[in-house]
Amino acid sequence: MTPSLAGVRLRYAMSRGIHTLNSEHKVSLPPLVEPAASLTVDEVRRYSRHIIIPDVGMDGQKRMKNARVLCVGAGGLGSPALLYLAAAGVGTIGIVEFDEVDESNLQRQVIHGQSDIGRPKAESARDSVLEINPYINVQLHNERLDNDNVLEIFSQYDLILDGTDNFATRYLVNDAAVILGKPYVWGSIYRFEGQVSVFWAEHGPNYRDLYPEPPPAGMVPSCAEGGVLGVLCATIGSIMVTEAVKLITGIGESLLGRLMVYDALEMSFRTLKIRKDPNGVLPTELIDYEAFCGAISDEAADAAKDSTISVHQLKAMLEARDRGEQSFVLVDVREPNEWDISRIPGAELIPKGEFLMGDALSKLPQDKPTVLYCKVGGRSAEVLALVKAAGFSDAIHVGGGVSAWVNQIDPSQPTY
Repeated sequence: MTPSLAGVRLRYAMSRGIHTLNSEHKVSLPPLVEPAASLTVDEVRRYSRHIIIPDVGMDGQKRMKNARVLCVGAGGLGSPALLYLAAAGVGTIGIVEFDEVDESNLQRQVIHGQSDIGRPKAESARDSVLEINPYINVQLHNERLDNDNVLEIFSQYDLILDGTDNFATRYLVNDAAVILGKPYVWGSIYRFEGQVSVFWAEHGPNYRDLYPEPPPAGMVPSCAEGGVLGVLCATIGSIMVTEAVKLITGIGESLLGRLMVYDALEMSFRTLKIRKDPNGVLPTELIDYEAFCGAISDEAADAAKDSTISVHQLKAMLEARDRGEQSFVLVDVREPNEWDISRIPGAELIPKGEFLMGDALSKLPQDKPTVLYCKVGGRSAEVLALVKAAGFSDAIHVGGGVSAWVNQIDPSQPTY
C-alpha cells in the first residue's frame, strides 16, 4: 500500500524532532484588527446570523469589514476559502494567482465554471466573489508570487492564507510573513488527507519549525501527480477560513502551535503540537527557494544533463523502431491510474515505486537502451539516476513527459 502523504510528512517532521502528540496546547489571541466605524443597513441585514452570535456580535462583524486578507492561490484551497471569506464579510480580499483555468481544475476548484476555461484564475475568482458579496473590495495580483513582489504585496494585508501546493512557495510565504510580522493560515491537501495550521512567529511557531528543511526532492508528490479528492478542498479550505475569522475577531482558540490533520477515509481529525525550534533562526531575508527546495535531486539533474530527449526526437525514434531501424524499450514510470488517462504508444508501465524498491531493474533489457518518461519529466529523471547508477549507462529520458507528447504530438489524448 502506498504510504499517505500526511504520514510521509509527519514521519519526516517527527524525525526532525519538531512536534509531539499533545491536544492541550491551545492559544487565544487578541483581535487582529480594529472594528470598522459602522455597518450599513444592508450589511447588518446580510450578516445578521453572525451578529446574533454572542462571541461575534456587531463588534466582530465590524472587524471583519475592516480586515484585509490575502489568499495566495485561487485553486483547490483558494476556491472555498475565497468564497467563504467573501460570504463572511471580510472587507478587502486580495488574490494572488497567475494561472489560467483548465478543465482539470473544475473537479475541485469550485470558484470557477465551465465558461471560465482559459480565463485568468484571478479574474474568474474575483467575479465569483463579487457575485456572492458586492459589498466587499477585491484586489487582484495577477502575477506569480516571487522574491521581487512578495514583500510589497504582503505589506498591504493583515492576514495571509496560503493554499499553494509546492514547497518553494510555502517557504517564500513563510519567510515573507516572518520578515513583515504577519500571521498566516496554511493548508495542504493530497488524495484523502489534509493539514491546517496557523503560523505567526511573533506569538508562536513558523513553518520552518514544522519543516526546518524541505523533504528530499521527489519524496512528496504533488496533487497533479497523485491526485486529490475534490471535496477535501472544501473541508480544509473551510477550516482555514474558520481560523482566519477567529484571528480577525479574537475569538476562540487558534491553531497557532498546533497542526490539525484530517483523514477523509477514516473520517478522523487529530491534532499535533508544533514546538518552536530552540535552535531555529528566524529568516531576515529572502533566498533562492527553487534552489533551496530542489525540484529534482542533484543526482537526477546530473543524470539528465546529457541524457534528455524531446518528444519530437522520441517520435522519430518510435518511427525508426517501427521500421526495424532502431531498438529500445520505452518505459512509463507513472502510476497505473495515470497510465489509464493517457500514454505514449509502444510504452510499457513500470511505476517509479518499483525502481525505488529495486524490483524493476530486472525487467530492463541489457542489450538495448531504455527510454523513460513520466508526466512532465521529474520522476523519470529520478528513475534515470537510479538506472544509470545500476549500470544502464545508455538510458535516457523524455523531457516534458507525456504532457509534452499530448500537447505537441497527439492532442487527441486528454491532459491532466
